[in-house]
Formats: sequence, structure tokens, C-alpha cells
Amino acid sequence: MTRVRALKLAGWLVLALSAAPRGVWAQSGAGDGGRVRAPYRAAADSIIQAATRDSAAYRRLARLVDGFGHRLSGSASLEAAIDWILGEMRGDGLENVRGEPVMVPRWVRGEESAELIAPRRQRLPMLGLGGSIGTPRGGITAEVLVVGDFADLEARAADARGKIVLFDVPYTSYGQTVRYRSDGAVAAARVGAVASLIRSVASYSLRSPHTGMMSYDSTVGRIPHAAITVEDAAMLHRMQERGERILVRLTMEARTLPDAPSRNVVADLVGAERPEEVVVVGGHLDSWDVGQGAVDDGGGSVAAWEAVRLLRQLGMRPRRTVRVVLFTNEENGLRGGTAYRDAHAGELDDHVLAIESDGGVFRPRGFGFSGSDSAYALVREVGSLLDSIGADSIERGGGGADIGPIIARGVPGMGLNVDGERYFWFHHSEADTIDKLDPGEMSRCVAALAVMAYVVADLPDRLPRRPLAP
Repeated sequence: MTRVRALKLAGWLVLALSAAPRGVWAQSGAGDGGRVRAPYRAAADSIIQAATRDSAAYRRLARLVDGFGHRLSGSASLEAAIDWILGEMRGDGLENVRGEPVMVPRWVRGEESAELIAPRRQRLPMLGLGGSIGTPRGGITAEVLVVGDFADLEARAADARGKIVLFDVPYTSYGQTVRYRSDGAVAAARVGAVASLIRSVASYSLRSPHTGMMSYDSTVGRIPHAAITVEDAAMLHRMQERGERILVRLTMEARTLPDAPSRNVVADLVGAERPEEVVVVGGHLDSWDVGQGAVDDGGGSVAAWEAVRLLRQLGMRPRRTVRVVLFTNEENGLRGGTAYRDAHAGELDDHVLAIESDGGVFRPRGFGFSGSDSAYALVREVGSLLDSIGADSIERGGGGADIGPIIARGVPGMGLNVDGERYFWFHHSEADTIDKLDPGEMSRCVAALAVMAYVVADLPDRLPRRPLAP
């Protein structure tokens, strides 16, 4: 039997087996996961076997990131990638394939550099932070004041005027440490600094700087803001502790241009009985302008796409529509997530669940869920179907930046949880390339997304919602 014929036969068998819940649902026990586990075990196993049989998702991701590179909002590479994906999705046989328009911010890095002038000369690898202004022509040459946190800066405010402030803050967690990336320029400007630098927000470093979004405050002047490496930040701190005078030249051409047109990529596997009810699965297609954006978040986007393509290939059409959404502009604006919310505002009552993958497609562990207690109990049962690939842990609290706007409107949300130990090694850096991902791990992420989306979309009853706060 040929492999294609075997897949078609497997799909036909799965259709027959997955029809069983319509008749046996009421007879299944609830205490041991029987409401979901027994009726959907065969379907879930078939999806897992098909997803992990080869490396189709990884190969498609390689075509995306090798062929188009980084995909910063407003860039030609992002729009070319979107055009290619729309064509591929139509070739996959997905339905209602379209690009939904979104206006996105356009920040351009330009040429940039940092150089240690004293106590000795050395190039300092750096990356300007997204949204930063540039330096004056010829750059800024100034002494550096190294501080350990915001409190240290406040205590040394009198020493900061006219200097470049460097926040040498060791990584503890992303949520804690990223504050210096987002708010460092404002804090430094308030005490009269001429520019600000941060130690890259990274849990491990091979002397690679990491970029990311920063912000300004209208109550203080804007100053250039950039990241240097973990190693160089520590070196400058040691120099200061020895009493040495530190002089750095910072040059940045960064600028913000008018908003540019982009698109969310949307495609459906239309439901067999309740097509108006929708389960969304997606990630964000844009990336920073360094590396390939494979870890963040090309892999998550392709895994979501592959999950829906796989269901179609297997002939598994659930009761409700399963929709893949590849959001634009997560990195520096969240315009894609808010545009999807606004474009579908009248349909959100029929959005049954939204699932996001934006943590790297490393070894999947399960999902985090935000929604009602009764819905949580149901998705825990669905999660138990993923025990064979170790992705059966369903935790309280989950979602994602792009689905956040519709979660706020009452849509239950989920985020794929993976082994994230290595994620912040590569995040927002030149090292974000496809070789950091494992084809087998990515295939298991596809399996987890496909099983969760399919079963929730096919349940006789939709997930119950908790009431919105007044």
C-alpha cells in the first residue's frame, strides 16, 4: 500500500471512529476523563501518529525562514512571506484563505555601532532597541555610568547627567528583567543621561546582543536606547568598580517611518455542522530584523498552520470550524491581534477557543488555559489524550499576546507550553535560526495543537464561558 493511500485510509478510519462521540457521549463517565478520553482516543492517536511520522512542518519552516529571512513589520520580506504563505495554503486545500488588512508601525534600524574608547579600544556588539530614536550624526561619545537597577540609578542620579547610563541587570525572569529594556530610556532621561544601554535580556549568552521593544514617556525627552552583550555589560561594570573612566561612542541611524500596510493570514477548515463556531489556532508571523525569526515565532506559526493542514489531509472535519491565524506585528505593536479582534467583533461570541504558540516549538509539555472552571475541567480531559507525547499537563493561566485582545472579550484562551530552557538563549538575536529547533520536537508540537483544536472543535457542546466582569 502506498504511503498516500495509507494516509487516506487512516483518515477515513478516523472519520468513522470520531463519529462515535455523537452517539456515546452521554454514556461516557466524567470522573475518569471518559467524556473525552474514550470517545476521542482513536482520533487523537491517529493525529499524533500522522504528525510525528515525518518532518513536514520543519521542512516548511526551513523554506519560510531560508527563503525570506527576518520579517520585521513594514518590511518587504514580511509581505513577500505573506504572499507565499497564502499561495501555499490554497495549495493545501484550506478554505477561505485570505489576508486581512492591518496597518503596522515601521521602525528602521539603519547602521549602528558601539565602541569602547577608554580605558582601551574595543568594538562592543550591540543592537538598537525597537522604537528607539537615533543618535545625532557622528554619534554620541560620553562617559558611562553603570547601575545595577532602577533604585541604584535613583541613588546616583547626580552622577548620571551628561552620561550614557548602562543598566547591568542580571537575568532573573523575562517579566522582571525586561522592564529595563522597556523603561530604561525613560528612567535614564529623567536624570539627564544622553543615552542608555542595557545588558541584553538573555538567560545565556555567547556574546550576542538581543533586541526587543522599548518605550518612551511624553513627560521626558527621548534618548537613544540599545542593548549590548551580557559579557560586555559585566566587563564595563568591573571597570567601573576598579575606578576606571569608561568612555563609549554610540552611533545609531534608527528612525520611525509612517505606518505601512500588512496583513493577518487567515485560513479555515470549515466545520461540518456548526461552521459559524470557531476554534482559532495561531502564532505571529512577524519577527525582529535579526536572525531568521525561526524560534520566535516562525516555528509557532508553521506548527499552527501544519496542525490545520494535517486535519484536512486526514479527512478530519470537526463539527466546528478550525481556523489558523498567523498574526502580524506582535513584536512591536500588537496591531495584528487588535485588528483581528476588531474585524471579528460581531463573531466573538461564537469563538469557542483561541490557542497560541509563541514560546518556541521545543519539547511540548501541554497547555496553559484561561477560562471557566468547567471549561478547564474539559480541556484537562482533552489534554490527557496527549500523554503518549508527554504533552498532557494542562495548567491554569495561559494564552498569548496576539489572542489577548479576544480573551479580554470573553473567548477562552490557551498557550502551548514547551520546555523553554533555551528560548531566551536565542530570543530576539542573530542566533534565532532554524538549527536551534529539533524536527521531532516541532512535530510533537504540531500533534499537540492539532489534537487540542480538533477535539474542542468536535465536542458535542462548546466550552462553557465564565461571565465577563462588569
